[in-house]
Amino acid sequence: MIRALRTAASGMHAQQMNLDTISNNLANVNTTSFKKSRVEFQDLIYQTTQASGSVRRLGTVVPTELQIGHGVKPVAIEKVHVQGSPTATYNDLDMAIEGDGFFQVRKADDTIAYTRDGSFKRSPDGRIVTSEGYTVYPELILPEDAMRVSISRDGVLSVQLVGATELVDIGRLELARFTNKEGLRSIGQNMYIESEASGPPIVGQAGMEGFGEIHQGYLEASNVNVVEEMVNMITAQRAYEINSKAIKTADEMMQQANQLKR
Repeated sequence: MIRALRTAASGMHAQQMNLDTISNNLANVNTTSFKKSRVEFQDLIYQTTQASGSVRRLGTVVPTELQIGHGVKPVAIEKVHVQGSPTATYNDLDMAIEGDGFFQVRKADDTIAYTRDGSFKRSPDGRIVTSEGYTVYPELILPEDAMRVSISRDGVLSVQLVGATELVDIGRLELARFTNKEGLRSIGQNMYIESEASGPPIVGQAGMEGFGEIHQGYLEASNVNVVEEMVNMITAQRAYEINSKAIKTADEMMQQANQLKR
């Protein structure tokens, strides 16, 4: 019965982490380019009291093992990098990637982070930056007299200057992709950084060599499905409740055993 207490407690801890993850998914249902997370579980070690294949006194062979498990543990929280729906904004500096790839952003410490959030802005000195003020990499600077900005699907940035009729190319956006994008480390602010699990970034041109295309005037919505998350929440709640009842049942059995009299 002591084993039952610890086993059920591990189940409650696992479902609490599951509920925390689901809550974070729901909290970010309107976050641009947010990728939902999913908890993966793994059973713990087993205590074998009778091994299969052992020979009994009468010479018969035991066909199955007698094993008792010791609960469950969360082993990973995986980001599900399924693309969200494109949402039209008609803003010249809003961009959505259709397909694989991340925008590159230079952080304040001069390191490079990666994001799918293309809600970019124009800084006072003309640089294209994120909502937090981080510069898009490679750096692109819009001229002061730029009237209109055009971004092609392969990432070429063009502007129409005051008094001109034709567009002028001023640079190209580069995208990065990873061999294992599930291994990227989330750092908040809709950004990721590379890790040993993700591998180094592969940088290239949008629309080429497996990279997605850039769509100007659109943003990628969160890939959280509210109905699915609500169902997952109910399932986690019921699993938590069942494990708590197992603890209560084990406690009642121990109480009855303690009250036995000769």
